[in-house]
This record gives sequence, structure tokens and C-alpha cells, in this order.
Amino acid sequence: MTADERFMHRALALARRAEGRTSPNPMVGCVIVKKGRVVAEGWHKHCGGDHAEVDALKQAGDKARGAVMYVTLEPCAHWGRTPPCVDAVLKAGIGKVVVAMQDPDPRTNGVSLKKLRKNGVLVVTGVCAPEAGRMNAAFIKYVTAKMPHVTAKIAQTIDGKAGTRSGRVKWITAGATRLRARLRRNDFDAIVVGVDTVLADDPRLDAPGKSLVKVIVDSTLRTPPGARLLKGTRPGQVIAAVTRRAPDVRVSAFRARGACVMVCGARAGKVDLKALFKALAKNGLIRILIEGGPTLVNAALKEGLVDRIHAYIAPRLMRAAPADAVAGVDLGIWLGRRGFEIHEVTRIGQDIFIEADHVHRHH
Repeated sequence: MTADERFMHRALALARRAEGRTSPNPMVGCVIVKKGRVVAEGWHKHCGGDHAEVDALKQAGDKARGAVMYVTLEPCAHWGRTPPCVDAVLKAGIGKVVVAMQDPDPRTNGVSLKKLRKNGVLVVTGVCAPEAGRMNAAFIKYVTAKMPHVTAKIAQTIDGKAGTRSGRVKWITAGATRLRARLRRNDFDAIVVGVDTVLADDPRLDAPGKSLVKVIVDSTLRTPPGARLLKGTRPGQVIAAVTRRAPDVRVSAFRARGACVMVCGARAGKVDLKALFKALAKNGLIRILIEGGPTLVNAALKEGLVDRIHAYIAPRLMRAAPADAVAGVDLGIWLGRRGFEIHEVTRIGQDIFIEADHVHRHH
């Protein structure tokens, strides 16, 4: 590993500290090095806060002059909630900037790199670019396609079942696995479930340490006003995605609980998922977790809306069970036919966690 890669890996680790808290901004980390030693570190902690470069420059002070800056994303060149970072970098007198990847935002894309070079700053790009791109997959999709990055969570037995006909088996995976899955909710902006999951399990859909937006795909608004996921939530934290077939009386009852009702277009009588996800992204919700219902997961997969799969597999058999984890389709077939590539396989006790990414040819 080269020195540039080592410092960039540190910058990437810093960026990940804010996972799930920067949307719709990217996660960015920054390390400032002088004479081979780190003099300052920073990262973008939340949307509206200092960007990583500014955070690090404030710590570095005069030590920034002539130093090398390692940053996971090209410094921004436009005004937003904060001033352009490229100007702060130039003002601080940074001598060299090492960038993992160019900013896909057309307002910055290559603009800052050109400005830095024009002002005598040495610029190196592409260091740890694949890692930086994967880390900010949601931001990249958002700025290039105006769509969120969607992860589908699947819990299944080793023979691909998600439950039994009687419903007597509530948990497929072990407690440690369910805890890990619950903690992973913190990485997302919103969690999406189908109404059948709400009616069957009455989940809270909460996350430790974070106030997630909860979205119910419910074409005719069958969700009971007393559902647990509505309790203790702030106004607008729960969204029911419905069609025009939802009765006015149910819509009124739902809104009376402080929830939002989003009337979406329909496809085959069901909520148009693509239109729903586009609306969520427009509201800054760019990291979406689908957690409930084989039918919903299957619909999202069929429409090509899933970017990543989180599969939790338990070493159990339910041969006669009708409830397939992906509504009648074997997970292995989906991974193979739909262009998914496995990124991670981890053992959690006796259970297995698989993370697979969809290989997009076009956004």
C-alpha cells in the first residue's frame, strides 16, 4: 500500500463515521498531511454542517500552508448551504490535493480540479476511487438519475423460505443477526414496508439512535390508525404511499395521527414504486431500505429498482412452507439473472449475511 492509499483509507474511514446522516449530501472525509505526518482530520458530519475540507482546515490552521490534502471527493465549486470548498482550500495555501473521485454533481464535476491546477496546486486523482464510489453510491445515483439508492433486506431459511403458512414461526434468524440488521437501519434515510407486513407483524420499524422515516406501501390504506409504527413518531415521520383508491375516511384518520399520505400513480392497481422512490429522493431521502414483504421486494426487483441486497440466511429448512423470501423466486436465481455481484459474505453465529450489489450499466 502506498502512502497516498494509506492516507486516503483514513479519509474514507472518517467519511463513514457519518453514514446515514449526510443525505442528500455525500459522505466525505479529509486528511491533511505535512512532512509525512497527519496535522488535521475532518469529515462531513451532517447535511448543512461544515464540509470535510473546511472541518480539517479549521483544525490545521497555519499548518495547512504547503501541506497535502487527501479528500474522498472533489471539493465542491458551488454555493449551497455552505460556501465552495475549493476557495477555502486555495485560501489556506494547500500545496497538493489528492482526490479519490471526481464529483458527479454537474455544478462541480471537474471544475474544482481545473481551478486548483490553474492556481498552481498539484492535483492527483483516482486514489481508492472504487472504494469512494461504492461508499457514495446513493449520492452518485441521486445526482445522476434523481433516484434513491435502494437496498432490499431479505431474511430466509437455507431453502429460501421467509415463513410458514400458519405464521407460527415469527423469527427466521437468530437474535444476534436480528440485532445487527436493526443496527444497519441507522445507515438509511427511510425504511419501506408493504401493508401486508404491517398487518401481519405490527412492527415498530425503529432504529437505535436515529429517527428514520417510515414508508408504508399501502394502495388502499388498510394500515390501522393504531399501528405501532405510528406511536411516538414526529409529524410526517410516517408516510403512507397510496393510490386514489384509498377511501377519504381512512386518509383523514391517518393524517389525524400526524402521518403523511402520499397519493401516487398506480401500475396494475398498485402503487407505482418508481414514482414513489423518485418522490422520496426529491425530499432528500436517497438511501432507502426495503425491509418488509416478499411481494414488495419482488416487485421492486422486477422493476429494476433494487441496487443492493442484504440477505440474512439461517441454517433451517421449511420445505413445505409456501412463503418464499422473494415471492416465489429463488434468491440465487435473482442474483445471477439480474446482474448482482456478491460484495461481502459474513458469518453471524450460525447465520450468514450476504451483501450483493447490482451492476448498473446505465443510470
